[in-house]
Amino acid sequence: MLYNLSADALARQIPTNYTLHKPTILLLTPPLTQLNTPYPATAYLKGFLTGRGYTVVQADFGISLVLRMFSKAGLQQIFAAIEQGNYELSDNSLRMLRLKREYLHTIEPVIRFLQNKDNTLAQQISYSRYLPEAARFDQVEEDIDWAFGSMGISDRARYLATLYLEDLGDLIRETICPYFAFSRYAEKLALSATSFDPMEEALQQAPNLIDQMLLELLEEQLQAVQPDVVGFSIPFPGNLYGGLRLAQSVKQRYPHIKTMMGGGYPNTELRSLREPRLFQYIDYVTLDDGEGPWLKLLEHLEGKRPQDQLQRTFLLQEGEVKYINTCADADIPHTEVGTPDYSDLPLADYLSVIDVINPMHRLWSDGRWNKLTVAHGCYWKRCSFCDVTLDYINRYDVAPAALLVDRIEQLVAQTGQTGFHFVDEAAPPAPLRDMAIELIRRGVKISWWGNIRFEKTFTPDLCRLLAASGCIAVSGGLEVASDRLLALMEKGVSIAQVARVTDSFTQAGIMVHAYLMYGFPTETAQETIDSLEVVRQLFVNNVIQSGYWHRFSMTAHSPIGKNPEKYGVVKVGPEEGDFANNDLWHDDPQGADHSLFGEGLAKAIYNYMHGVGLEEPLSFWFDFKIPRTTLKPTLLGSAIAQPHRPDSTRPNVRLLWLGNTPEVEFTMMAKKGETLERCLLTFFEKAEDFQIKTTATIGQWLVDMLPKLMPESDETLTLKQLEASFPTEAHVSFSEFLASPVWFELREKGLLLL
Repeated sequence: MLYNLSADALARQIPTNYTLHKPTILLLTPPLTQLNTPYPATAYLKGFLTGRGYTVVQADFGISLVLRMFSKAGLQQIFAAIEQGNYELSDNSLRMLRLKREYLHTIEPVIRFLQNKDNTLAQQISYSRYLPEAARFDQVEEDIDWAFGSMGISDRARYLATLYLEDLGDLIRETICPYFAFSRYAEKLALSATSFDPMEEALQQAPNLIDQMLLELLEEQLQAVQPDVVGFSIPFPGNLYGGLRLAQSVKQRYPHIKTMMGGGYPNTELRSLREPRLFQYIDYVTLDDGEGPWLKLLEHLEGKRPQDQLQRTFLLQEGEVKYINTCADADIPHTEVGTPDYSDLPLADYLSVIDVINPMHRLWSDGRWNKLTVAHGCYWKRCSFCDVTLDYINRYDVAPAALLVDRIEQLVAQTGQTGFHFVDEAAPPAPLRDMAIELIRRGVKISWWGNIRFEKTFTPDLCRLLAASGCIAVSGGLEVASDRLLALMEKGVSIAQVARVTDSFTQAGIMVHAYLMYGFPTETAQETIDSLEVVRQLFVNNVIQSGYWHRFSMTAHSPIGKNPEKYGVVKVGPEEGDFANNDLWHDDPQGADHSLFGEGLAKAIYNYMHGVGLEEPLSFWFDFKIPRTTLKPTLLGSAIAQPHRPDSTRPNVRLLWLGNTPEVEFTMMAKKGETLERCLLTFFEKAEDFQIKTTATIGQWLVDMLPKLMPESDETLTLKQLEASFPTEAHVSFSEFLASPVWFELREKGLLLL
């Protein structure tokens, strides 16, 4: 139950222990999110708050902790703790202890290599017995030479070095820290945690060695920054334990410091928070975008705002959890959140790792990516399995392309990095188009990728434009590859449409990752197998390069969670608790036993991503009998082969010319007793030059019109307007021109209809 407090319900006095000056703020991301790039939440908040005059320092304790652990000194501590402990060790762990000397001698060079600070080590890692090897190396493909080739020495070494780190992670998890992982750190403690008891029990235990290292990092930051406020970004369940362990230390040692918590985990899991024990560690928990609630809280701490005028904030009052959302101020619009500020973060120290060879899949772990959003929320917001009722999905707000590219240029100047990952729930096509045109117009060269919906708006021409602006990859939800279930999900796409859209991206040179789902309510075994056949055909036709199967999970804030009967399922638990309430257990009496299929689906797609097993029967991936697919093996190939709409049927589309202005040469020629003036247009392009021969009239018209169609032009012309400018003396109609070799050549070389 949530409490919305009126002005009469709370005292309006400012407590005497609150600071009455602009507080100094320390923003922390607890371990672990990613090793290769910072999670952007603190950078966004820092950019916003420093713009309001606050002093803000941020730290990513994920990378800081990993670098402390995986140093020679840190590893010596870890080995000593294991040797002194009373652990029942597997043969694999015993082997690693016997190789302690080799690990201590190689750990710091390997870390430097993964930080791109010592690339000369690649040859040794790749082709000599440089690294000690444990169980993770058992999975090294026999065809690793094929995967990386003779030119891929650095990538091969990065892959082997990643396995080396994962071996050490396995050792740590088996011994001194059972919840350690390079991702999903301590996740089990927070998943579906309707009760706070397991987390409280873990926090009351003495800190283990990894906890101690984390607390050392905290003390160093507290001494350096001397903050009045410490804020914790908790994006995922796996960040909660680390955040609360840090907050516990702050409260024990520096009780005057105020602690705040926000992020993806509280936004989804803690919306009905009633657990008072959380407030032993955290003074305030905020929901949804942090800019507005934080601004109000800081004003409150400065004595400028009464407590009963806060925004989307939980706090403890007289032993009871209260939710205050009586502030009448609107949300901070997307245009005013500012540019993320990555200062304080050790951008040169992040690790580029490769845990999966697939070139699309590796983008999540390899390379430094500045993270931005094209828009706030989702423009579709209908999918039945998604948290469409929550602010981060439901409130759609987009910034102008010029402002977005301003932010991109600021981040490039600040970080020195030109890679961008747009982390929208689904980046909208029209703003992406406008951003791409603005990037090209300004000559801003970046590499970028992001999440999209596989909708028909992504035409071949739009995909070519996005590629020209620096797009290298997209990821999108195909979910269950069944038209019946896609309609039930309200995805707004069909299998045939997905095939055509993914083909458009691939033809433009853009890699495609598909998010896949199994176990959706009422899904039958037949539909699961048919979905796998669709995925197989997508790989066979080379229109996706990567994919991942997720087991369906019902959440409290989705349409299916709010009305499970409509979707043929029964909610069976858990009972709502005082702490986290989001994941719901359910029965699916009409569907298959979904638990049977996970291993086979994962095995199949892992092999498909590496070009293996595409001609095997689907039954090859399962150790039980499955139904035969009902789909034709040519289903997706036929959909991809369908012709696109003729240009002449789209009079209102915008034209954009990605090429250069041609050099023009007029010549005279005699034909059947007549002297005709001809035109030769020569286009000088990056890869190869090309020429177009046409009549003088059409040639001059093209010379006049093409500059108006370039991104740098202030004009925006449609096909209909182009037709109006077509010379009447051309001796052919405009429709005939659209069917001519000249038009087809221009279309092929970069004349886009958007």
